[in-house]
Amino acid sequence: MATEILMPALSPTMEEGTLAKWLVKEGDTVSSGDLLAEIETDKATMEFEAVDEGVIGKIIVSEGTEGVKVNSPIAVLLEEGEDASAVDAASSDGSSNTAPAEPTPMTEPQAGYGREEGGSNSGAGKASETPAKEASSGSDRVFATPVARRIARDKGIDLTDVKGSGPRGRIVKADVEAFTPEKAAAATSPSEATKSGTTEGQKPAMPTGVSADAVLKMYEDRDFEEVKLDGMRKTIAARLTEAKQTIPHFYLRRDIQLDALLKFRSQLNKQLEGRGVKLSVNDFIIKASALALQAVPDANAVWAGDRVLKLKPSDVAVAVAIEGGLFTPVLRDAHLKSLSALSSEMKDLAARARDRKLAPHEYQGGSFAISNLGMFGIDNFDAVINPPHGSILAVGAGVKKPVIGSDGEIAAATVMSVTLSVDHRVIDGALGADFLKALAENLENPMVMLA
Repeated sequence: MATEILMPALSPTMEEGTLAKWLVKEGDTVSSGDLLAEIETDKATMEFEAVDEGVIGKIIVSEGTEGVKVNSPIAVLLEEGEDASAVDAASSDGSSNTAPAEPTPMTEPQAGYGREEGGSNSGAGKASETPAKEASSGSDRVFATPVARRIARDKGIDLTDVKGSGPRGRIVKADVEAFTPEKAAAATSPSEATKSGTTEGQKPAMPTGVSADAVLKMYEDRDFEEVKLDGMRKTIAARLTEAKQTIPHFYLRRDIQLDALLKFRSQLNKQLEGRGVKLSVNDFIIKASALALQAVPDANAVWAGDRVLKLKPSDVAVAVAIEGGLFTPVLRDAHLKSLSALSSEMKDLAARARDRKLAPHEYQGGSFAISNLGMFGIDNFDAVINPPHGSILAVGAGVKKPVIGSDGEIAAATVMSVTLSVDHRVIDGALGADFLKALAENLENPMVMLA
């Protein structure tokens, strides 16, 4: 049976993408794992793999097409022995006449069609809320890959009981292999989300504010340039609006003296010069934050809807400004890595972020983030929490200020102002203060970070 290849959801926030380049042409034979196309998401350009074997019967969406909705058909794959007449059948079997499903929120990268067998970015392990059946001339039809059908037949599994994780709920190999009657029964019971009046996969309704037409009318007698929003800007707008409307932010501020750190950094950099390593102040802030999360483990937490998840490792996200927006790549297990290792990894992540070459797993996750605007001359600011993180640290510039020493004398010191934005559902004031205290101790006594 001819199969439609659908536009995949390659990032958690992707609703549409650009089909940048086809890596196959009509008539090409492909196997599972073969690269089909390069697709630009709201975050990066990613390669898209085949999940089935067959022949590319028709390319529906041409190279360079922008605004292709997730789960809309982009090509048709023919099975062995089928000819071009099956292409029209695929378009009229009911699937093409069904409106594309809304993209399902993800905690891991998913491929809308690809990576059923092998690959760390497999979408097959994640359940879609879209049913595995689609209406076709008033009857129900189960959509499954040939591999999934064969395994189900061998195991005596009724595919109507299996929940698909492929595009529009299509059943793939992993769904059949993971299927048990107990899981099927659990899938049919009402979820807590449904009981509360919303269903998984739905986005909360958010007020849109003043309409675009109203704003345009307000400035119709003034000269202006209209800048269209790209995918990244739309995503940033939506996520930050949601964050400020749904997360109860509060803010803790503290000054940290940097003179000991700056002296220690200078000494280390001289010793590391032969290895080509140059540590930045930000590298020390990342390390200090990671160790503070270990010292105050209750602050190493995220909000998970109806519960709090306390993480064991210190996975620290760091905001990186790029043209048109920002990324927050995550340094995993930062508490276990040396300063030089963190420095090298951060440089690599930042460079690939600016080229939009990060894979989704490199900018998802973490419990805590750092946003440093000190290099831009900003003394202090308040950052917006990136959900589901429990907090974010806003770092200002180190500035020479008069301070009163332990001997009561006034002296000059380099002082850095930091602000911890905290999700009050996850972290209370005293707990946030404990974290900032541990952070300050690490930065003001940098030798302890090497112990």
